[in-house]
Amino acid sequence: MEIDKAIRESNDRRLKTKYNNAIYVIKRALALYSIEEVAFSFNGGKDSTVLLHVLRAGYFLHKAEQSCSNEGLNDFPIRTIYFESTSAFPEINSFTYDAASAYGLQMDIIRTDFKSGLEDLLKTKPIRAIFLGVRIGDPTAVGQEQFSPSSPGWPSFMRVNPILDWSYSYTSIGSIYDTVPNALLCISDSSNSKETFRPAYLLSDGRLERAGRVKKFSPVSNGPDNIDLRKNSMLTASVIAVGDEILFGTIEDQLGPSLCRKLHSIGWSVSQATVVRNDVDSVAEEVERQKSTNDLIFIYGGIGPLHSDVTLSGVAKAFGVRLAPDEEFEEYLRHLIGDQCTGDRNEMAQLPEGITELLHHENLPVPLMKCQNVIILTATNIMELDKEWECLIELTSSGGLFEMMEPYISKCLITQLSDVETAQPLSKLCLEFPDLYIGSYRRSRTGPLTISFRGKDQARIESAMEALYKKFHPGVFSETN
Repeated sequence: MEIDKAIRESNDRRLKTKYNNAIYVIKRALALYSIEEVAFSFNGGKDSTVLLHVLRAGYFLHKAEQSCSNEGLNDFPIRTIYFESTSAFPEINSFTYDAASAYGLQMDIIRTDFKSGLEDLLKTKPIRAIFLGVRIGDPTAVGQEQFSPSSPGWPSFMRVNPILDWSYSYTSIGSIYDTVPNALLCISDSSNSKETFRPAYLLSDGRLERAGRVKKFSPVSNGPDNIDLRKNSMLTASVIAVGDEILFGTIEDQLGPSLCRKLHSIGWSVSQATVVRNDVDSVAEEVERQKSTNDLIFIYGGIGPLHSDVTLSGVAKAFGVRLAPDEEFEEYLRHLIGDQCTGDRNEMAQLPEGITELLHHENLPVPLMKCQNVIILTATNIMELDKEWECLIELTSSGGLFEMMEPYISKCLITQLSDVETAQPLSKLCLEFPDLYIGSYRRSRTGPLTISFRGKDQARIESAMEALYKKFHPGVFSETN
């Protein structure tokens, strides 16, 4: 109860208001659900640590009101869920377990992904509501209230967000793969070559708490040592289309395949191409999932003033920022649409705050947008995509927007051999040439089998083709475009 006493004695009226609101939400949840039906998601981060202390205060106040006594308030029986990850910093894991010991938390430790772990837990426990340390601006905060049902497709439970409207200027820690020291906290010292950094709570602008979440680009050599490093360097991109009309089969997506071909033409590997619904959560979850495992994401569809145009909101949610008016972008829209759709115009000019870079080109009526490693395209057809792609390539040549790699080279063979006859030799060939993409497909059930070879070194492709020839009788393969 020390926290409650300290805040009550504080002169900070704003803090008192925030605290009282949070305590009200906690008491309300504990009145609606039994203690067995609530849980607390704790990950050792700053938000969940704040919530831990506020939640303990709220629970003890709730119990004191029920019993009219302070006796027996030493225990904290609310079930605590901890999703332990191998990508978390060891210090985070240590802090979490130390906090659990210090405050007597009843920990359920889950070592699978969040969704699967939650599904398994809710099958065995009567949990109906989970306290979360979500704040406005977090990746999962868009559209949430203090009490919000879980998203469609997720296990059913009530999300309880006591500190949703809280804010504080701390830098943020992600995983060991995407976190570097926040440069905004760096201390300049000409007498010392080693960089030092101020404490996280001294960050002056809370909007830049994730400035330390930097994707490190590291080309990967996946071929033999004697192959040129640059030819084997691999940068990966993913492609996301936003559109219910594609999922309903109303229209056929032509932009995705075209964009994949364009990326391969500049030496980029496409890890996946997906289609998501016109839904903020769907967009945010897909961007969040892909942005830490790919060097670039290209997303299109869902841009504009309509109710289904949710791409910008989804991208903002994935990066944990809010949408905010951008005066420069609004000026472009004003020249483009004039006085039409006055109300919608302002909404269209709201961009993910603090992370949006406008990509200007004289051949584009409005700039394209880049949010860290996500490039947002506005094209609606192949002609518009070709134009935007040409502008991106020119911007890359002049300003290093993204790296141009050695292009992929491809060759194809056709054969009348059956799949059964070719399966084992092709599997062995893939092991012999791991630096190449070796695929096979038929355009029809009775048509010839096409075997494709794709890589960045012509000699390696020819060597692989020669090795395949030797596994069969002469003349069973012929080269095709």
